[in-house]
Amino acid sequence: MEQKPKIHKDSLPTIALVGRVNVGKSTLFNTLIEENKAIVSSVAGTTRTSNEGIILWRGKELRIIDTGGLTFTDEVPLEADIIKQTEHAMNIADIVVFITDAKAGILPQERELARRLRKIIIKPVLLVANKADSKKIDREMDIGAWLKLGLGEPFLLSATSGKNLGDFLDAIHTLLETLSKPAQDRKEPNADIVQITIIGKPNVGKSSLFNKLIGQEKVIVSDMPHTTREPYDTLVTYHYTDWQEQEEKTATNTSPNQKEKTLLINFIDTAGIRRKTKVSGELEQKGIMKSIQRIETSDIILFVLDGSETISSQDKQLGGLIERRGKSVIILVNKWDLATDTSDSKRNAVKKMIYAQFPHLDFAPILFVSGKTGYRVHAIFPELAHVWQARHTKPPVKGLEYVLKQTIASHLPSRGKGTRFPKILGIRQIGVAPPVIELVIKHKTSLHESYTHFLERNLREHFDFTGVPVIITLRKQKK
Repeated sequence: MEQKPKIHKDSLPTIALVGRVNVGKSTLFNTLIEENKAIVSSVAGTTRTSNEGIILWRGKELRIIDTGGLTFTDEVPLEADIIKQTEHAMNIADIVVFITDAKAGILPQERELARRLRKIIIKPVLLVANKADSKKIDREMDIGAWLKLGLGEPFLLSATSGKNLGDFLDAIHTLLETLSKPAQDRKEPNADIVQITIIGKPNVGKSSLFNKLIGQEKVIVSDMPHTTREPYDTLVTYHYTDWQEQEEKTATNTSPNQKEKTLLINFIDTAGIRRKTKVSGELEQKGIMKSIQRIETSDIILFVLDGSETISSQDKQLGGLIERRGKSVIILVNKWDLATDTSDSKRNAVKKMIYAQFPHLDFAPILFVSGKTGYRVHAIFPELAHVWQARHTKPPVKGLEYVLKQTIASHLPSRGKGTRFPKILGIRQIGVAPPVIELVIKHKTSLHESYTHFLERNLREHFDFTGVPVIITLRKQKK
């Protein structure tokens, strides 16, 4: 029986980086997790949704949260949402790391944040003066201004040069041990993690869908274009029952074999992708580049279309982007709650239209959902499990040979470049995730691309390749 998906929980201790804008929180975050995950820029309010990562130090792990920069004014868009996310990060953290700028000194925003932090009586707060890049800066610092915050003497470090970072991590680990919640020994995951990237044009509703999928309001949702600036990921555990009929049980009319399975799904919300000519500014450009990078490392793409609009050129561009990367795909028609006609005939007409616009994605299942209301979002999980299994389909050799024989019998192979008609000598599978099928053809002949598409359609009729591109390669027999 299927269970409701839940955010994957572990017992890693957590530290939260908080502070005003432009004090170097994201730079420190990237340095500590040894990954260029957060976008770094001098633009105030670059980080909006809190980012999470894992720190590995001396063979032990802990979680770190990078929060958005605070101004406590209306200067930065979505400031209220950023404050809400920061307060949540401080509440769930074991240690709060308050980042300040050693060069700029203490500003009114620091005093306001310190006032709020002092209310967290039972939670340790470590005050840090970042950008202490030289001994001159250390000497010229007015330590008294930091002490007035009531959070103790600042820890001097530089996220850029790495100055005192080792001592800083040692101090964090020592503090965690005093809390009886030490960092954990590194453990290898005992199950495959399925990487699911949600992509679509700006304002198509990706973040709303992401929040509904993970069951929490983790990312900021707004009508403002390009609200999401950088990928954000959350690990979800999904338990389900897989019914498989074994051949011997089918033959004896016995009950199907019931198997309990678990998927660890890493959902990744991304910035909206649009044409280069439409991109405004460095931040959007960086966000789009990170979105494309996440597509490269994903297993399955959730391609989100706006059900209240017609297919746009931006949608088509994204469809082409997916095609060139051999990823499994599920197409989500979002905002279906806004549709005036939700009948089955209308759904079928929309499906037909989508496949006509994206003929190269005709293998992808289409689901009609609403990220805002949660309509049919639950149906995405069993479809993900289905596509994940299909991505690893390995038909028996005799099955492949049978399909090839039937295909040739119904339509002889057509030649590609050259004057000789091709002869297909053999077929085998040489890869999975996605499946790769190799055809052996006669020396000095070539096979037309249309014929490989014809063979692919026949393979799909016999084997379960739902949501998965089937790659057919040609190998010419040696003399």
